[in-house]
Amino acid sequence: MIEDHKQPSGKVLGGLALAALGVVYGDIGTSPLYALKECFNGAHAVPLTPENVLGVLSLVFWSLNFVVSFKYIAMVLRADNRGEGGILALLALVRPRGPSHHRREFLLMLGLFGAALLYGDGMITPAISVLAAVEGLAVHHGAGGTLELAAPAFRHWVVPITIGILTALFWIQKRGTASVGRMFGPLMIIWFGCLAGLGMHGITQHPGVVAALNPAHAWSYLHRNGFHSVFVLGAVFLVLTGAEALYADMGHVGRRPIRIAWWSVVLPALMLNYMGQGAVLLAQGQAAVLNPFYSVVPSWALYPMVIVATVAATIASQALISGAFSLTQQAMQLGFVPRMRLIHTSRTYIGQIYLPGINWTLWLGTVALVLAFRTSDALASTYGVAVTGTMLITTILFSVVQYRIWHWPIAGVVALTSVFLAVDLAFFGANMVKFVEGGWFPLAAASVIYLLMSTWRRGRQLVTSILTETSLPLDLFIPDIAKRKPPRVPGVAVFMTSIHNVAPPVLLHHLKHNKMLHEKVLLMTLSSQEIPQVAAADRVTAEARGSGLFQVHARYGFMESPNVPAILEAIAISLHEPGEAAPSLKLNDITFYLGRETLIVPPRQPGAERLPGSMPAWRAELFAIMSRNAISAANFFGLPPNRVVELGAQIQV
Repeated sequence: MIEDHKQPSGKVLGGLALAALGVVYGDIGTSPLYALKECFNGAHAVPLTPENVLGVLSLVFWSLNFVVSFKYIAMVLRADNRGEGGILALLALVRPRGPSHHRREFLLMLGLFGAALLYGDGMITPAISVLAAVEGLAVHHGAGGTLELAAPAFRHWVVPITIGILTALFWIQKRGTASVGRMFGPLMIIWFGCLAGLGMHGITQHPGVVAALNPAHAWSYLHRNGFHSVFVLGAVFLVLTGAEALYADMGHVGRRPIRIAWWSVVLPALMLNYMGQGAVLLAQGQAAVLNPFYSVVPSWALYPMVIVATVAATIASQALISGAFSLTQQAMQLGFVPRMRLIHTSRTYIGQIYLPGINWTLWLGTVALVLAFRTSDALASTYGVAVTGTMLITTILFSVVQYRIWHWPIAGVVALTSVFLAVDLAFFGANMVKFVEGGWFPLAAASVIYLLMSTWRRGRQLVTSILTETSLPLDLFIPDIAKRKPPRVPGVAVFMTSIHNVAPPVLLHHLKHNKMLHEKVLLMTLSSQEIPQVAAADRVTAEARGSGLFQVHARYGFMESPNVPAILEAIAISLHEPGEAAPSLKLNDITFYLGRETLIVPPRQPGAERLPGSMPAWRAELFAIMSRNAISAANFFGLPPNRVVELGAQIQV
């Protein structure tokens, strides 16, 4: 459910608003580096005329205010899952319970594909942001102060320098972002200050550019250019590319700081800079089309500005990388991806995590994009499709929130959703025009990631179903233990199981082969809840089931990682009778029993029908490969290796 949270105030609020500049607005804050350039110098550039400049600027202004100010800042930010935002948090919030299987699967499919699209965004944003910033090295101010291309030998250094910066950025991820994060806000204040200052400097060259605030110029442009205006919408959308990240990062700083930072700093700085770029285009004409952003920069400040822009682009990239880590953690806890190595890089902040596998996969994809496209103009063709797709999915899920959770009248839900969808579909269609030039990449990447996520989820459902069938209900197992009285040895044994209220196969195999039990037997189930964090009072329950068996159930939110030592400490007092000494529950004094499933994909005869509920052979093989490459439960939960016993079983999928 959606809850109200205590809102920060005073210095705390100011500090969070400052942090929001780096954590939340890094992506949208670096859009001026390439957005307007793409409108007048990209693959689908429009002719440089005063009417077109004012029309495009008017589209930029009203797009920012409708999509960001109204849709996200005013509306979507209200749809938080106990303070957390983003596509998976929203999915966990709206996914229906009960018998509506088809509706549940449809929403799940949408949410997973939206999450998959964000991984594509996580590759494209670092590539285009850093590349666009470094491209300032490839230009210089010539005679008359106009911008010209630098010598070819100098331009050839743009790609190597970009790759070097990106490699350093991904390499330092293992050190954690806590200390770097404290620098984000102040550095971005400098960046947004530069945006505003450069914008005002540019406006002085052609003050009439402020007429673009009149929406009539946007309407006139669309009416005048007809279908061709679709092409420029794809470039205009580049000014909005950080809007979805704004929602996803809400849990880091909160709703109110995000709104304050937007209205007081980000929106004014962005619009001043876009207006300044437009003024220079009007004043200098074709001489400024090469790079409108750097055309606004005075000649003496060109290279210092390249440095500031590169730092800002690096911060924007850092925010996207951290977001990919958080998204993967959520997906792991919700059961959409296999267990991966996850390192907590801070003892103070729970959100500071590092996933080596995701980090270097993103690095590989980002570097490959830079090498393949080589310029921000070419790379802009890949941008937009991922974000517009996620925005579409957010609109659909948000409509479910309005109807099912806020209980809005259906007429109001349909009206607002129709307006949002009309704008989203217009931008999505405009970006799909760039499909051949590079728009295929985020869709292809998202399709592969969606296939992996949905295959893992379906495979785990099948495995759980098979394990449930081969387990024995505790109501039958415990009386049988009391009757047979197997030998009991001193100590505590913990049997990790994903199935509640049963004696799992690993316990049955242990008893069958070893013919004994420990004095205390804990059946521990760790389950993820569809909320960000679980209250300490609701974290762990331990129930005595008789014959020395205890059923332990630990609950975690999708933003948390299970902590086995904390679980054992919490239940220690529950595991002994009055007058009986409490058993030792130190990790090194406990034997942990884990089941390790070996998945078997049997050969299927050509033309033979699949069993109901099973997966196609190719998909079952894919699931088996993913399962073999997932880290073991012992490593994931940090169990001492010398205290773990794994019992294997073959499962046919």
